Amino acid sequence: MNRRAQIALSAAELSAFLEDQRVLIVATNGATGWPHLMPLWFLIRGEDVWAWTFARSQKVRNLERDPRATLQVEGGQEYHELRGAMIEADVEIHRELEPVTELGIALFERYADAGAAPEMREVVRRQAAKRVALQFRPRRVASFDHRKLGGGY
Repeated sequence: MNRRAQIALSAAELSAFLEDQRVLIVATNGATGWPHLMPLWFLIRGEDVWAWTFARSQKVRNLERDPRATLQVEGGQEYHELRGAMIEADVEIHRELEPVTELGIALFERYADAGAAPEMREVVRRQAAKRVALQFRPRRVASFDHRKLGGGY
């Protein structure tokens, strides 16, 4: 077995890894040809990755021109414990207020201690009017887990 196949995450390992991580980096194609990379909070729903962002953000403008993105999620500090995934995805932008609000509430429930509090839900509802939901549909995934090397490189 080649080294790349040896360290790839299985579907179950990838799912568990993504559920455990807090931030993903999204790369969109900028108008000048340079990649535009930004961090986002995210949720996994089925096979798709979901995030929200301001509707007038640069990443949304980029996605309106070219609805493709590459996502990167990584973990670990030392070389022998590094894990990560790169996900090439087609992106759908959702602008309807109710789904955007629902996603915002789900994100705050995951990330903020006060996420489920009624007052936080109202804050999210107000923010949702200025935001969009991004649905990343994976097209190709490359992953690695250096812990599988057992200290040998």
